Amino acid sequence: MTPTGPCDVPDAPDVVDVVALGESMVTFLPSRPGRLADVPSFERGIGGAESNVACVLASAGHSVRWISRVGADPFGDHLVQTIGGYGVDVRHVRRDPGRPTGIYFRTAGDRAGDAHEVAYYRAGSAASAMSADTVDPAAVGAGRVLHLSGITAALSGTCLGLMRELTARRPGRPLVSFDVNHRPGLWRDQDAPTVLRDLARGADLVFVGQDEAWGLHSAEAVRAALPEPEVLVVKQGAAGATVFDKRDVTFVPAPRVDVVAAVGAGDAFAAGFLSATLRALPVRDRLRHGHLMAAAALTVPGDLATPPAREHADRLAALDDAAWGRLRLGPGWTEGTQRADEEVRTP
Repeated sequence: MTPTGPCDVPDAPDVVDVVALGESMVTFLPSRPGRLADVPSFERGIGGAESNVACVLASAGHSVRWISRVGADPFGDHLVQTIGGYGVDVRHVRRDPGRPTGIYFRTAGDRAGDAHEVAYYRAGSAASAMSADTVDPAAVGAGRVLHLSGITAALSGTCLGLMRELTARRPGRPLVSFDVNHRPGLWRDQDAPTVLRDLARGADLVFVGQDEAWGLHSAEAVRAALPEPEVLVVKQGAAGATVFDKRDVTFVPAPRVDVVAAVGAGDAFAAGFLSATLRALPVRDRLRHGHLMAAAALTVPGDLATPPAREHADRLAALDDAAWGRLRLGPGWTEGTQRADEEVRTP
């Protein structure tokens, strides 16, 4: 599958590779492990599923636009400046004088661990006021790909209405990419599985982690529950990922990774897969680029990592199956080829 639609016309005005729409927040990362109550200081960063994808794609050389709302406050300034600093087009981010920019704090441990804590301060945020009436349809539709996530749907009723509008199937829309991103803590009164499945059914390309797929225990079961998307990517953690399209099923194992922090990997995977999709690479290589971008995120403390140079990633993605199976990636691997090369040569 390659992105299709009116925005593929080379001379079309204001066209970008990807438009990503969703909330970003200022994150506070702990100076050391421990409970939030015990951590003495935090380092400021940024975090948001869609803006993470946007930043990674821009760092990988794609033209990307981020659409959102932030407060007319210093944290909003920080988000716009930082995301724009990655080369992302932030001209369509709106400032809300009456609502704050969202923030959150998290512990340093693995997100999947019982001791992991996250404290969100996003209720009533500027982004939660997004609706079909507050975004410019021309700006949203100007991408070859429109990337969305289920997090936006959980923010408010107006955000859910916007998501339903953007995932409605209609002629001439961009390729719609949807990352399920089920965050149980964000859903209060609604049936999240039903809402997220309905949104996913309207998308062309769907990413879903098997651990968030509504209690389904195999990639095949997930596909049976979501037959509508042309491409379905089921992420299976450290084991790898499976792609279902209209013609075939492709599984690619993940490389071994020396994990520093298990945050941001899903967003990075989506960015790598989308980058390879935009380049019309084979399905196997799309999955491998997803795994490589995820490995970059897993080997740094924060949500965002410097991606490998395209030539480096292409060379690793082109390895034969045996060499790919020997690949092991650790901190600093994106800065050069030595570590990866040594692991590839390991018998």
